[in-house]
Amino acid sequence: MSNNKITIIGGGLAGSEAAWQAAQRGVDVQLYEMKPHRFSAAHESDALAELVCSNSLRSNDVGSAVGLLKEEMRRLGSLIMQAADATAIPAGKALAVDRSKFADHVTHAIESHDKITVIREELESIPDTNNGPVILATGPLTSPAMAESLAALTGSQHLAFYDAIAPIIDAESLDMNIVYRKSRWDDGPGDYLNCPMDENQYNNFISLLAEAKTVPLKDFEGPHYFEGCLPVEVMLERGKQTLLFGPMKPVGLPHPDTGKSSYAVVQLRAENQERTMYNMVGFQTKLTYAEQKRVFRAIPGMEQAEFIRLGSIHRNTFVCAPEVLESTLQMKKNGSLFLAGQLSGVEGYVESTAMGILAGINAAMMIKGRNLVVPPAETAHGALILHLTASEPKHFQPSNVNFGLFPPLMKKMRKRERGAYRASLALEAFASWQKTL
Repeated sequence: MSNNKITIIGGGLAGSEAAWQAAQRGVDVQLYEMKPHRFSAAHESDALAELVCSNSLRSNDVGSAVGLLKEEMRRLGSLIMQAADATAIPAGKALAVDRSKFADHVTHAIESHDKITVIREELESIPDTNNGPVILATGPLTSPAMAESLAALTGSQHLAFYDAIAPIIDAESLDMNIVYRKSRWDDGPGDYLNCPMDENQYNNFISLLAEAKTVPLKDFEGPHYFEGCLPVEVMLERGKQTLLFGPMKPVGLPHPDTGKSSYAVVQLRAENQERTMYNMVGFQTKLTYAEQKRVFRAIPGMEQAEFIRLGSIHRNTFVCAPEVLESTLQMKKNGSLFLAGQLSGVEGYVESTAMGILAGINAAMMIKGRNLVVPPAETAHGALILHLTASEPKHFQPSNVNFGLFPPLMKKMRKRERGAYRASLALEAFASWQKTL
């Protein structure tokens, strides 16, 4: 390259991680972030790496696909994982964080790095890559102007789906005579609050939910929801019992005092280390604000709930990765432009960050004149890359990491043993690959 500087657009999880990875390899980085001059429909804070939908990074068990991905990220020196581990709050087997302290941790690390210059300015088009590699990490809420700039390059129509956010509740407004603390299957007090329902209460709740008013989509928008983050009212449309096998599943949550199991349970997860705020687990919604208050206050223990943040829905944008991306996350039509984060076609905080890691590493490799890298398919990072680049374009949809994306196992074993076995294979391959970096 004629220029030894990387330009990164977007200071979310993927952009911050890409900047960190490149800077840690001795490469100068300019990181553009439009906040505070302009905010997307879902963002509120000036901080980098602001978490919007949830404060959970999901399972921390290395025997799960997302837990394995986290372990690989830690081995690559991920800033996001460092911040998450430093600001973690109790959440059973999941890794949840105090989102304010998490964002502050990342922002301080990025702004104090001597190889990173943060520029608080909005870019409405992709910069000239003749001046050095560019990483586009503007996220699923990419501005219309930037989306048009990207569409002009790809020559294809973007796909879009909709992502919904769950409400957050003031802990002091909960009725703790009804609500009890317990994590699923665990003994002891547990990390989650639980609102129990009997059958009559459940039927009353779903009746209210089914009749509640929702925020209408625009005339030009279609209801293409991501299956892993369906609004609770959309789940209910699939059947009256659907919620009992989803966010209101009572299995493994008997009352710690009576041992009695409920017909349904609504779980609440702490939002901060002080446990003054709780997120309604799995209750992302597109109900109107007034209806959210009316319907969700029908949940036992939440009759007087004060909502710190109400749920909402927003449009997410991503490219058809199999058509436009190389396995190195370079654009096929411009090898000096990399995509990272959800814009590249993955789903989830951890997956988006992982693509930021790979984009940052490869952009740094390009600056240094070295061969770009692709992790092995049997690793969690490699499985995501395989999904992005080898899926059938006509049916491509964003995906969380899962073992279904990995190559088939060559030996038969019990289902409960597969996760640990896959993790051992993945980490062995990952260690060998990491030596090439």
